[in-house]
Amino acid sequence: MPKAYDTRALRTADYDRPVPREVTSDLSMLERLVPPAGKDLVDIGCGGGALVRALAGRGARVVGVEISAAQLAPALASDGDSGAQYRIGSAQALPLADASVDVAVFMRTLHHVPPAELTGALAEARRVLRPGGAVYVAEPLAEGDYFSLTSLVEDERAVRAAAQAALAGAGAAGLKRQTTIDYDVRLRVAGVDAYRARLVSVDPDRTEIFDARRDEIAAAFTRLGEPGEEPGERVFLQPMRADVLRPAE
Repeated sequence: MPKAYDTRALRTADYDRPVPREVTSDLSMLERLVPPAGKDLVDIGCGGGALVRALAGRGARVVGVEISAAQLAPALASDGDSGAQYRIGSAQALPLADASVDVAVFMRTLHHVPPAELTGALAEARRVLRPGGAVYVAEPLAEGDYFSLTSLVEDERAVRAAAQAALAGAGAAGLKRQTTIDYDVRLRVAGVDAYRARLVSVDPDRTEIFDARRDEIAAAFTRLGEPGEEPGERVFLQPMRADVLRPAE
């Protein structure tokens, strides 16, 4: 006779097994959820402008916003002739007119807004949306090897939790969550110096902390993640969460 199986036990085991997240890129997820072609977008906290240039190359009209001239300088220096605009401003006071964009993007930047001002930042993004527009937020989750490594420089558990709480309470900003998707991004980091440059570009105040703990960080860098294709390279899976928010009726 064929061997009998306890199918109930098999089903229970299947339910207990973690469902792997899709591995993709931040840009691919954004393109899927809020296709940029032909739209006016603002990238809030644009950093070096990589996302601005990528979206402009996909047919969007993009404005990149950064907090100061110093923070905006790398984007301006790297832009070439993308056709994008760049302005100085903050998430809490966007240098844009009411109802002037189709999509407001926070790409890994919402958690950098002071917790007490998160709802105000989301409300400001709501202010600049046209009817039918969307606020797109991609936030790193506080888990995984890359988070453990970053925590040696700055423990962001509280600010990331505050960002997620603000998104959950987006109604206070006149928004509602339409779509939420968790995914993973493969981060390839060439070495400790490249990792330092990545962290410091986001927040120059991290420089002193990084340099003071460099040996400890270097040891963790070689221990966490996986070996990359190039000598000294490490590859990390960064858990992410993407949200699309629409104006509340």
